[in-house]
Amino acid sequence: MNSRNHFRDPVKLFRAQTPAPQQRKRIATIGQAAHHDAVLGHLSVGSTRFEMLANRTDLRHSIHDVQRRGKYLVFPLGDAAMLIHLKMSGDLSVVRTDSPDGRFEHTRFHLEDGWDLRFADARKFGKVFLMDDPAGVLGALGPEPLADDFSARVLRDRLRRHARSLKPLLLDQTFIAGLGNIYTDEALHRARLHPLRRSDRLSDEETRRLWRGIRAALRQGLRHNGASIDWVYRGGDFQNHFRVYQRAGEPCPVCGTRIRRIVVGQRGTHYCPSCQPERRR
Repeated sequence: MNSRNHFRDPVKLFRAQTPAPQQRKRIATIGQAAHHDAVLGHLSVGSTRFEMLANRTDLRHSIHDVQRRGKYLVFPLGDAAMLIHLKMSGDLSVVRTDSPDGRFEHTRFHLEDGWDLRFADARKFGKVFLMDDPAGVLGALGPEPLADDFSARVLRDRLRRHARSLKPLLLDQTFIAGLGNIYTDEALHRARLHPLRRSDRLSDEETRRLWRGIRAALRQGLRHNGASIDWVYRGGDFQNHFRVYQRAGEPCPVCGTRIRRIVVGQRGTHYCPSCQPERRR
């Protein structure tokens, strides 16, 4: 269930690999994490950053559902919630407890009936939270870009409240939840907007193009199960359909102009200088 935040649907993948008899009812009970160095407060389980409540020592809970908010997987646990952020290389899998250890598995949750939920993370950036109120982490996130109530007007109003370049603003999770570097570049190309355009200077038509571009890029990524762009990531095909991302020097699929790469906000940024001219910012 690899994600790397390339917006494959982690909820769908999690349910698809969960043992069939448990899919609709009680999926599992979280037992003690496989590593026994767990202590109260901030701790590490293997190499994964693990945030716990100071007053919570029992990890036994039933999981009846798994959800997503932005880039977080959300496991409601009755009076608590567990959040998992996969970060750059996180990978969740549900496997038999007697399955061989994976090379990068740092955290395990022992489930019922001989199953494990395992968290592998080659780059060790992933995080796990166990919280009474997940709003402490999720409350600051912006709207979901594929939600029914995320309209072009909502996007316009939010853009006009800022005077920032589009690329870093779209990557800001408090502005819109879930967009990463790939999808921001792809959305801006679809919208024919330069990454450095000022957010508060877009016309209504440009805002509508951006709204459509964001949603179209995400939906295409979902159709292709996200992107697999190096040895860490598996299963996705979206990398074969990029319009601009990681295609510097190659022809734009719309006009044939060579794609350029610049750095914006310390992030590699790809765009077409013809389709996305650098006009007034």
